[in-house]
Amino acid sequence: MLLENKVALVTGAARGIGKAIALTLAGEGADIAVSDVNLEGAESAAEEIESRGRQTLVSRMDVSKIKEVNEMVDKILDKFGRIDILINNAGITADSLLIRMKEADWDKVIEINLKGSFNCLKAVAKPMMKARSGKVVNMASVIGLIGNVGQANYAASKAGLIGLTKSSARELAPRGINVNAVAPGFIKTPMTERLSDEIKGEMCKQIPLNRFGAPEDVAKVVLFLVSDSAAYVTGQVINIDGGMVM
Repeated sequence: MLLENKVALVTGAARGIGKAIALTLAGEGADIAVSDVNLEGAESAAEEIESRGRQTLVSRMDVSKIKEVNEMVDKILDKFGRIDILINNAGITADSLLIRMKEADWDKVIEINLKGSFNCLKAVAKPMMKARSGKVVNMASVIGLIGNVGQANYAASKAGLIGLTKSSARELAPRGINVNAVAPGFIKTPMTERLSDEIKGEMCKQIPLNRFGAPEDVAKVVLFLVSDSAAYVTGQVINIDGGMVM
């Protein structure tokens, strides 16, 4: 059990990559605070976690609302007495060409993907600093490194998240807190499953391993980063993309 007696907060944990991460961390002994705007999905994920013998705390939380984030962290501390791991996974897309992009779509993506991660990181920083220990993994994207047509808002949010990762890693390292990011490429999620076979085929041509990744591929790297095996790793961005960006 790599994470025995640890407590993790996973945002956006109702499905896809977030759910895979929550289940993987639970499988290694962590108790999980499951948050998502989709409360029904979060409760379903929590049931799977509890079936593996771990404790959960479920909450509908909008990460862009600092009050809701602070309330969730207080609930975690009240129930478990500690918070060891934060996975900033909650995120959205609202794709459109730059000249057609609505201001509201720009603002919403930045608020959830970037400000939301800041809110969560700020909220857990104080108890982690007090404990002089903690692991944070931010969910960036290869799009934050290379950009993409029709995703100026998403790319900006993920590039900003990389900057947040590096700055907070420098600030928090003296208190024993590791902050890293992962940058997934094309991963099999409900979002990518909606794409046509033709588009999927074109995407695969960009990937040296010639396949989409699975949510579990991301979860396993996250597990490494929050375990003691990565005790000397901080401020890094690890691509999980089948070699697409190298």
